[in-house]
Amino acid sequence: MYAQMVDTGVKRVQGLDEMSAEERAFQEKIDAGIKIEAKDWMPEGYRRTLIRQISQHAHSEIVGQLPEGNWVTRAPTLKRKAILLAKIQDEAGHGLYLYSAAETLGVTRDQVYADLLSGKVKYSSIFNYPTTNWADIGTVGWLVDGAAIMNQIPLCRCSYGPYSRAMVRVCKEESFHQRQGYDLVMTMARGTPEQKQMAQDALNRWWWPALMMFGPPDSDSVHSAQSMQWKIKILSNDELRQKFVDQTVPQAEYLGLTVPDPELKWNEDTGHYDFGEIDWEEFRQVVAGNGPCNRDRLRTRVKAWDDGAWFRDALLAHAEKKSERQVATAKAA
Repeated sequence: MYAQMVDTGVKRVQGLDEMSAEERAFQEKIDAGIKIEAKDWMPEGYRRTLIRQISQHAHSEIVGQLPEGNWVTRAPTLKRKAILLAKIQDEAGHGLYLYSAAETLGVTRDQVYADLLSGKVKYSSIFNYPTTNWADIGTVGWLVDGAAIMNQIPLCRCSYGPYSRAMVRVCKEESFHQRQGYDLVMTMARGTPEQKQMAQDALNRWWWPALMMFGPPDSDSVHSAQSMQWKIKILSNDELRQKFVDQTVPQAEYLGLTVPDPELKWNEDTGHYDFGEIDWEEFRQVVAGNGPCNRDRLRTRVKAWDDGAWFRDALLAHAEKKSERQVATAKAA
């Protein structure tokens, strides 16, 4: 999932005995594994949380095209160029798909997009880091899309029907993205010493931001607990982060690369990797808008919106003319 720190608007998770009759019936439906559909009754907090999460997720898909888009013309082979183009098109499709899911909750696409352009609603912090060499493109696919899959597969079972169904297709395509990224890094890791060094350098720079994608520690996240009660979220931030580390470290070892964490070690007792402390101050700064590329990313999206005004106007004009012709034809009949 590309959404982080989604505010549920609550300060404390309620028990069943504290809920109104409607809220209790709603929660019992969720607990029974019954999907909530767009026309069902839902608490306002549930609806608002979903709008925040789905729109943040959609924005992340759209903004996520930018770090990779700069490398289309510099891909080293036709095959790599075609793969990268397909991946970027997939991400745009995910964004549109998710905006549609948000619209089922009573907001318009223009509203949620305006919130992105004004900076009111965030996108994933990971996209505020630069892609400085070709190995970064592979590492983004391997780590960033790998973390996204880890987040998104549980969402296929989330309580809101339109969101959960949208995630089935998204996850299949994200799986392709992760595999092409790993394949690219593997090619470089098995290439010249200079290519392997580029792959190692990319891993060094992307490892910690990738771990931050799962959001703050569970101990700091009351909103995460509420989202889990509503089953908008199935696994906690820390559970997902641990699963990602356990899965990714052996992949790095297979490539002959070193994870940049001196405290990383296998723990026989827990059956998991122990890893070092994440720099949460860096995370907070990037989410607050002070990352390496925050302003550039937002400026690019605003420019794209402004430059596309003529096209939106043309579409509206065409739709109005078509409607007028249909009315005139109906009157003449």
